[in-house]
Amino acid sequence: MPRDIDPRLLRAFLAVADELHFTRAAARLFVAQQALSRDVRRLERELGVELFVRTTRQVTLTADAERLVPYARGVLDAQEALLAATGAGRPLLVDVNSPGLVGERILARARERTPECELMTRYESGLTGAAAGLAAGRLDASFGRYAGLAPAVRAQLAQQPVRYEPMGVMLPVDHPLAGRSEVPLGALAGETVYAGAGNDRTLEWTDLARQLFDGRGILVAPPAPLAVGVEEFRRIMAKTRHPVLTVLGFPAMPGCVLRPLVSPVPLSPVSLVWRKGLRHPGLDALRAVCREMGEEEGWLRRPAEAWIPATDTRIMMSQD
Repeated sequence: MPRDIDPRLLRAFLAVADELHFTRAAARLFVAQQALSRDVRRLERELGVELFVRTTRQVTLTADAERLVPYARGVLDAQEALLAATGAGRPLLVDVNSPGLVGERILARARERTPECELMTRYESGLTGAAAGLAAGRLDASFGRYAGLAPAVRAQLAQQPVRYEPMGVMLPVDHPLAGRSEVPLGALAGETVYAGAGNDRTLEWTDLARQLFDGRGILVAPPAPLAVGVEEFRRIMAKTRHPVLTVLGFPAMPGCVLRPLVSPVPLSPVSLVWRKGLRHPGLDALRAVCREMGEEEGWLRRPAEAWIPATDTRIMMSQD
């Protein structure tokens, strides 16, 4: 028996033990099923025991596996505690999705609050993309629509509601709707609107758009090349001519106008999201700043004519 066991193998084992399903366990860990199976087989070889009985219908734990579960959890909990105890001296990696959004404002005030901590900005361009980094420890915190993540992913994360962000539509300056001060959703009937389709890092945003457009005669634009930077965004938009679904805090783009959506007012629910068990003074500062700014600016007040999916409403009324 080896003297040292890779914690990754224990995580793979516990994921399968919890899910009793290799495909769901792989999705929970953001790894390929083949890689997960390989890690489980390696652990079985190193321990010299069989851990799972696999059939075409089900996966069950062996007696050895049932004995291993509490010890494996203890090892991983101890590792988390060790990392937490030494975490104050390391940077906190905070994904703000894109430049110019609300996460940057929150991060700036949190830096003022904890000058002894290094809070490093990252740009993952979507909570779905950031969630993989959070689960793997490559990121510490992010912002976005928590309800848009798969339940197995949410099970590894914690969240704090931050803001109901009003949504808008980015239009070419010569678009027929560009002259309006605000755009009723009904006026977009027959339009094809870009909402990130094809970008696997922003699945939660595309899903929100599909729910918003459903039954209103608005089509989600097909996948387009991922535009990084103002110039690329402007070039792709000029080429496709599609309006773009966004939030009102989105940075200005040359040749475009941003108009609020109304009747109803669609809201993008934003949460601060982090890996469960994470302890860091920088995270404490982020959470405090989110509460402060939310109270100061009424971020969690909803307009009378608001639209938000029911699942999001339930999640935004709770926090970890």
